[in-house]
Amino acid sequence: MTISDWLIDVALVLVVFRQLREERLTLRTVLLPLALITWAGTAYLHDIPTAGNDLVLIGAFAGTGVALGLAGGAITRVRYAHGHIRVKATVGAAALWVVSMGFRLGFAVWSSHPSGGASVARFSADHDITGGQAWVAALVLMAFGEVVFRLGVIVVRGLRTRAPHPPAPVSALARAGAAKGAS
Repeated sequence: MTISDWLIDVALVLVVFRQLREERLTLRTVLLPLALITWAGTAYLHDIPTAGNDLVLIGAFAGTGVALGLAGGAITRVRYAHGHIRVKATVGAAALWVVSMGFRLGFAVWSSHPSGGASVARFSADHDITGGQAWVAALVLMAFGEVVFRLGVIVVRGLRTRAPHPPAPVSALARAGAAKGAS
């Protein structure tokens, strides 16, 4: 693993740790994790192999990522306060994120060592997985599923939380004052 591999993994973990303290849900809150996984996708996801049982492996990992994302989004605290949607990762949401990131990082480190690489090669041969790119695609799409679905759940929950709070009506006196100030 390269330094950039470690940095992107640490950055993704810090995204959720940053949310352990409540913050406003903003465009930046959504775009930062999406930018990180987009970078990871361009760096690692060169193709999606479809031979043998590659799609089964990729689908299983991506499905796991989606499930983790749905769960993480569901247990993240989302509320509407002072005119803004506010989010706060619960300990459970942070733990899910750290465990899944730790799994992907641990797998990458383990499989890059001789004994781990041999075990992955044996498993791949036994289960008709055609090569290393299938594992890369599976791990990257697992992260994509987790990030995208976690963010999606949080945004939808935030919009639902905000919906019962329409903007405060502007009084006739305030409208008159605004009109007088404009002239």
